[in-house]
Amino acid sequence: MKAVFEQVTPKIESSLSILQLEMKQFDGPYHFHPELELTWIRKGSGRRFIGGNVSDFEPDDFVLIGANVPHCWVSENQSGEENVQATVIQFKQNFAGETFWELPELRGINRLFGLCKSGILIKGETRQLIISKMEKLIAVEGFQKLSLFFEILDTLSASSEIEIIDNQFTGFATSPAETERFQRIFSYLIRNYQQEVSLKEISQIANLTPTAFCRYFKNVTRKTLVEIVTEFRIHQACQLLRNSEKPVNEICFECGFGNISYFNKTFKAITEHTPLQYRSLFLG
Repeated sequence: MKAVFEQVTPKIESSLSILQLEMKQFDGPYHFHPELELTWIRKGSGRRFIGGNVSDFEPDDFVLIGANVPHCWVSENQSGEENVQATVIQFKQNFAGETFWELPELRGINRLFGLCKSGILIKGETRQLIISKMEKLIAVEGFQKLSLFFEILDTLSASSEIEIIDNQFTGFATSPAETERFQRIFSYLIRNYQQEVSLKEISQIANLTPTAFCRYFKNVTRKTLVEIVTEFRIHQACQLLRNSEKPVNEICFECGFGNISYFNKTFKAITEHTPLQYRSLFLG
């Protein structure tokens, strides 16, 4: 899965691009674009990749993503189930003018734009309030649409119910070349983490020697390649334990672990539960 540039073209009569998505599953590529993006998952569950972070997502997952932050949502198996749905608003930060957000009354929103360079997860009552405003925004046109959009941004800028998704991405992606290198690396990991990840191959993708790659990767993510790949695999295992009846040993190998004993030990170290205990929490 290569990180690809996505061209976003709003309607000629609108400053915002509003997408109502309905499909069999979320399986779009790991992509990026200069527009900021507010994404509401209406139906569906799976894994969300933003910057170098991988997290589970469920219905009503709501995030704000900054410009050029690579991201994608990958559904769990949707065979025989209803289609997934999402509402997405994309907009350029300067759509109202280069200095508009520097007005004293809009400094809070300007700070919000700085935070979303790491991706922002919206939670609690704020999420429910934003959802209600977003439903109204979809149904209106013209100035009312723009007014509701400003209300959404203002609500977010004043809320404490937000969580930074990936601090590391902002910390290192200071040039187009480094951002592009990061995208290549994580596209490879998203595509291959269920298999044996080749240090030689991923180093070549990063255009680094294996030794230089390990040093670079630890500097960027504050974790080793093995730790990141293990986290990806454990996230998938958690989803399969919650949402399928597959036996633990089958999940172990499907997620890329070659040894059931190592899988059980690693799973407990990360989640504080054995796989069977974790499954029973959700069955209960």
